Amino acid sequence: MGNTASASVRPTSGKPPEPERPAKPEKAPPRQRSVRVVLLALMIAMLLAMLDNMIIGTAMPTIVGELGGLEHLSWVVTAYTLTTAASTPLWGKLGDLYGRKGIFLTAIVVFVLGSVLSGMAQDMGQLIGFRALQGLGAGGLMVGVMAIIGDLIPPRERGKYQGMMAGVMALAMIGGPLVGGVLTDHLGWRWSFYINVPLGALALVMITTVLHLPKKEPRKARIDYLGASLLTVGITAIVLVTTWGGSEYAWGSPQILGLMSLGLVAVAAFLFVETKAAEPIIPLHIFRNRNFALMSVIGFIVGFVMFGAVLYLPLFQQSVQGASATNSGLLLLPMLLSMMVVSLVVGRITTHTGKYKLFPIIGGALVTAGLFLLAQMDTGTDRLTSGIYMAVLGAGMGFLMQITMLVAQNSVEPADMGVASSTTTLFRTLGSSFGVSVMGALFTARVTESMTAHGGSADGLPQGAALDAASLAKLPEQTREAYQVAVASGTHGAFLLGAGIALVAFVAAFFVKEVLLKGAGPKDVPAAVAE
Repeated sequence: MGNTASASVRPTSGKPPEPERPAKPEKAPPRQRSVRVVLLALMIAMLLAMLDNMIIGTAMPTIVGELGGLEHLSWVVTAYTLTTAASTPLWGKLGDLYGRKGIFLTAIVVFVLGSVLSGMAQDMGQLIGFRALQGLGAGGLMVGVMAIIGDLIPPRERGKYQGMMAGVMALAMIGGPLVGGVLTDHLGWRWSFYINVPLGALALVMITTVLHLPKKEPRKARIDYLGASLLTVGITAIVLVTTWGGSEYAWGSPQILGLMSLGLVAVAAFLFVETKAAEPIIPLHIFRNRNFALMSVIGFIVGFVMFGAVLYLPLFQQSVQGASATNSGLLLLPMLLSMMVVSLVVGRITTHTGKYKLFPIIGGALVTAGLFLLAQMDTGTDRLTSGIYMAVLGAGMGFLMQITMLVAQNSVEPADMGVASSTTTLFRTLGSSFGVSVMGALFTARVTESMTAHGGSADGLPQGAALDAASLAKLPEQTREAYQVAVASGTHGAFLLGAGIALVAFVAAFFVKEVLLKGAGPKDVPAAVAE
């Protein structure tokens, strides 16, 4: 019996290779490397979209000096912003309908073509038109990056890449002005556009050869052209109101009031059309999900306060603290580094636990506190103190920046990944437009009021009251001191307003419902890249 038992056991124990076959685990590392190559290409594309305006800002004086058309200068930025915002929802929907990869590659080609043509512009009119084309491509870059990451990486795993995306943003904000200055000084302003060509070509080659998403059958549904047109008109009117209001035209002028009316009517008509469309540009049912609606609100507020801070912090440090404009990007280091580090840590924790509800609450509290602290700055505030305040704000942004996109994507079906990404991006873009406009209007009003109260005058000062340290040194001492007090008063009002707006995000975060993020580990990563 012992021999029989022994014989009966041997065949089973004699086949250890069957359950221990190492074939699949051995294939995981190459797949991981391929995913990283794809992500590197996506980060390059993201850098293209974010770096552009930062570089161009430095080159603007030289561009105007060669092409003329100073009165149309604002349109170089406005045309880009308009087409970016207006096209964002369309790119997201097209990706959902016809497949992500081809639409994303098209956006890169359009952006690079717009960059080449902008670099070849012979007058301001041509430059504005080509910048509009460039912005059209940029609208698809950010959406494409977010949606492809949503397709490639399970929700729980996406947290690991938050720090990478925050790092790209920090690199763009810090390096953009420096790169723009070097290119303009040594190669000419046209290279501020041509620099996009090698980066875009690299991203194209990498994505074409490595990214292989599952083939998608195009949906046999008619594109919602009417909804797309109404949304474009509405977004255009809103962006023009926020761009022109208080600067080009008074807030109560017929032009601004007319644009406001046009925007409201177009948005109302768009919402009605979307309820009837077979394939709406923005399916309204996604807003029935509480988390998605809340992330849209929080994303809008993040855009509002962040870009306002990015605009007025360097202005304060240059005008009041005497910092050099040459290193304006470096002035934001405390904010951007803390944002990047916190975003990386939050991403790791999210991946490990699959939970996130606490992060928007902490982020909302820190952003509110950071802006309130920044509102306390005056002419006696030193750089160390303002740096600490900026770090608090940056930490809050780190808790919020990528979590909003992550939760929004986790709140919709895979078929709506593109529109979820584009809608979240659109709300953040509109928030930044409103933030710069509203905070700018309050800032300018406070500067003018303070100058008058101190016996000075804002007459003769450049619009927006922006004087660098070199220009300030040429002013009479009494005028210079009055101006510095006025700028401190302006930033106080702007940041106090930002703190009030951020408080809304803090309250909204308490209503976020914790839905455990799905997917973790290499086995959940789809075979969407070349092995």
